[in-house]
This record gives sequence, structure tokens and C-alpha cells, in this order.
Amino acid sequence: MSPTPAGERPVNLFPPTWPPRRVWITVASLVAAIALVRAGWLEPLVGQIVDQAVRNILTLILGFAAIMSVLGWFLWQSGHSRRAKRAVGWGALGAVALACALFRIERVSGDLVPEIVFRWTPPRDRLLPRMDAKPAAVESTPWVARPEDSPRFLGPRGDCGLDGPALAADWNAMPPRLLWRRPIGAGWSGFATCGDHAVTLEQRGDDEVISCLTISTGESEWSVAVAARHETVLGGIGPRSTPTIRDGVVYATGATGWLHAIDGATGTVLWRKNVVDDLGIDPAAHAAAVAWGRAGSPAVTADLVIVPGGGPLEPPASAAAVSLAAYDRATGARRWTAGHDQISYVTPEIRTVGGRDVVLAVNEARVVAYDPADGGECWGFDWPGHSNSDASCSQPHVLDGDRIFISKGYGVGAALFVRDAADGATITFRPAWSQPGMLKTKFTNVAIHEGHAYGLSDGILECVRVADGARAWKGGRYGQGQVLRVGDRLLVQAESGEVVLVECTPAKHRVLGRIDALTGQTWNNPCLAGRRLLVRNAQEAAAYEVP
Repeated sequence: MSPTPAGERPVNLFPPTWPPRRVWITVASLVAAIALVRAGWLEPLVGQIVDQAVRNILTLILGFAAIMSVLGWFLWQSGHSRRAKRAVGWGALGAVALACALFRIERVSGDLVPEIVFRWTPPRDRLLPRMDAKPAAVESTPWVARPEDSPRFLGPRGDCGLDGPALAADWNAMPPRLLWRRPIGAGWSGFATCGDHAVTLEQRGDDEVISCLTISTGESEWSVAVAARHETVLGGIGPRSTPTIRDGVVYATGATGWLHAIDGATGTVLWRKNVVDDLGIDPAAHAAAVAWGRAGSPAVTADLVIVPGGGPLEPPASAAAVSLAAYDRATGARRWTAGHDQISYVTPEIRTVGGRDVVLAVNEARVVAYDPADGGECWGFDWPGHSNSDASCSQPHVLDGDRIFISKGYGVGAALFVRDAADGATITFRPAWSQPGMLKTKFTNVAIHEGHAYGLSDGILECVRVADGARAWKGGRYGQGQVLRVGDRLLVQAESGEVVLVECTPAKHRVLGRIDALTGQTWNNPCLAGRRLLVRNAQEAAAYEVP
């Protein structure tokens, strides 16, 4: 063999059939990176909070890179025969093509874990029978409100908390009793109640449906359907807002823009309005900007129904978007519009701040207060977000009329804003504290009790002191579920469908009992009306009597 000329690298005439050290170093580095990501050690390196969904995406990318490192070496640098390389290469391509042909992603969890089904499997909501509206009764009894009613999103006050009833402290000795269970259409709406009536929204095929059930039996009373369907892989199928009931009238907003006013006693539509059309919003552009469907429930006053607006507006409109729209309760006529910020997924609320009633709205990137009389802007402050990526979904809490607690996921966490002394007509807020690593409420809410906030922080239950943002404890993995405070107890609706009773105390995380309330992915808020707990997800609903 002739010597290799100086300056030239020797040519390996016999490439190895086993991966060399450089390939194993690459694979080992990627595996180590996966371990860092899964253990949460990546956050100090990148200098920001990384939630579980991002960890899962990074794990997938790094794992794919490790596999491709070995496969790439095998196909282009190994000493295996050309026939073997061709077989492995075409086999890998064939396996990918076959998987794409046979399977599809039905939906993903809150942490972006996909649910894989065969391509020919229809969505569950298309397997349900179409709901036909029942005719109005000749003699109908008007709905009469009761003290134990839960007539709106997040309970009677809309703050994720109820003062009673006093729940038993041991569900193991006295478990909740199942009253009924029934199939239901897709969607992430919760229940609103009035007396023995419960109302929710669901998707059945191409119809978006407002449906009313009898709480004691689960039997259908009436339904109102409109041709509309919202569907995305990341956000799921169907409506995601909870109806509001006032004076026996049901007000409901759908995922694509429909707003209904329905007489609860008869199921008769009093009026309906497509908010997207009414405001002159470009439907396709709006669906891309507010990617996971309109989720804000109606805020109902003595004479108005206030809902999120949206955008972008179609030409020749000069503004980019409308933040809020107010409609006459009796007629559905539009009374005013407010703001030019894009909407988020938060429900507008009537709150008293600085001694004045305002419509408090969390828009795409700002928290803003509007005058309920005419929609004029009173004050606002920045709260970062984009409604097609790092979206705001959590309701703000007004404390003592001068402080606003707010939280969200996507690396923002929780913060407390304090009202500065008013300078003439100007009201400003400044952050008292901000904790990016605490109460990362991705699309859930917090309950506040005796100076502490309780919520699912990226799926883990956490208790934080409101005054200074100090963490009291963190424990219990429940996924991207929901919470509801009942006195000094906390009902945790886990993403898995389980309902867990937790003591509402800053001392420690203490579980008092649990039930397998539902089967399957559950992002819906629970509803407690007296002793009757109503739960649902995208495929079934159930009622329990709690001890």
C-alpha cells in the first residue's frame, strides 16, 4: 500500500458497520439534553420558565434528532451494503407514509400529548343523534332563582368560589352519590343552573347546541341549535363558554360568534345575533387571530349583555379590532362598542374598582376597565399575550377594590397590581409583585381564600400568599384541569376526569377524597348547585350528590 501524501486525510476503504464514537457522543448528548428538559433543569440555562407542553415538544425534537443521527450515519456513512441501506431507507419512509395514511391526531392534552385514532374514526360528537328542539309548553312555569343557584361561569359571583355548603371532610367514609350519567356533545362549556335546571353548550355534528337538562334526573328539557362548528387539533371541538342565566333568561355565546337570548322556561329564542357579522369582523382572519374559539361568557347587567368583540375588522373600518360589544337585553340591539384591542379567552366582568363599577376585561395584551354606561375606557395596564399563541385565559380577581390579582401560563405566572393614588381623573396601577414561576394557570383559574390563591400551576396544585407572592406549598399533579372553592374545601377537577377534594389551607396539600367522576380528557369547569355537583367533558356529563 502506498503511503498517504502529506496534507491529505487517509481514505477509509472499509467503513465501519457499527456506529463510531462520534455518533454515540451525539446520541448521548441528545439523551442527556432530554434528561435535563424532563427534570426541569433547562430553566436556569435559558433564563425563563418552561412549561410541560414545551418540555414535551423539546423531548420530541431531541428524540427525533437522536434517531436521525443513527439513521443518517447508517444510510450515508456506514459500511453496510447498498441493498441493506436501500431497504432501511425505503422501510423508514414507508412506515412514516403508512402511519400518516392510517392514523390522525384526534386531539391533544393540555401538555400537548396527542391522542391517536384511525383516520376513518369519526369524531365522537358526530356519532350522537341530532338534538331536536322541543316545542314550547302550553303552560310553562317561569324559572325561579334559588340561593344555591350557580347561574354563571365560575359560580354565583364569578370568582371561582362559593361560601357553602359545608362539605364533608372525608369522602372515603362518605363518598358522593352518582345521580345520573349521560352522553353529551363535544366542547369545554360548563353548566349554569337555575332551580332544577342546568344549561350548557355542546357540539353535535355541524350544530352548535344550547341544551337544558333537569338536574335531578339528567333528562333533556329543550335545546336550541344553530349551524356552526369550531374545530382545531390543539383546541378541540365545540363551544367553550358557559351560559349566563338572569331573570329566567339564558344568554349564551358560541365559539364562532353566535349570541343567544333564550327563555329558560320554554326554550324559545328571544333574539340571536352573530357578533362577528354584526361588528364587521373578517371571519377567516378572526379564526386565525383567536385560534382556539371564542370563550368569553356573557356579562349581564340590568339592561345589557356584554360580550367580547374581536377582530380584525373588514375594510373600510379604521380600527383593528373591537374589544367589547354591549347589546340590549330586551331586543338584542347593539348599544355600544368599546376598545380597539384584540380579545383573549377571558370573560368580561362587572367589578368595583376604586369605588366605581367598571367592566373589567382582559384583552389580548392589556387589562382594561370600561364604563358600563357607554364603553368609554377608564384605565388599563399591560398584561402580555397573543391570542394565537401565549393566550390569556384566567380571570382577574379584584381585592379590596384597589388590588388586582391575575395569572396565566406560558412563562408569565402570577402578579398583583396595586392602584396608585388617583391623579385627577387618571387611575394607574403598578405591580406590587410578579412571580413567573408561580400559578402558571394555562387555561384554568385560581380561587382565593383567606389571603391565599389556590390554582393548578402547569398541572400541579399550588398555594400562594396573595400579599407578597410567597409560595405556601405545591403538590399533587392533576393536569390542566379546573378548581372550585367551596367554603374551606377545594374541588379539583383533574384533566383525567377525576374530582379530588382538597383542604383549602396554606398549611399543606391535604387530600380528603377523590372520585372517578368522568372518563376522558376534561377541561370543563365543575358546577356546584347546593349539594349537587355537575361535571362534564367533551363526551359525557354526570351529576353527584356530595355529602
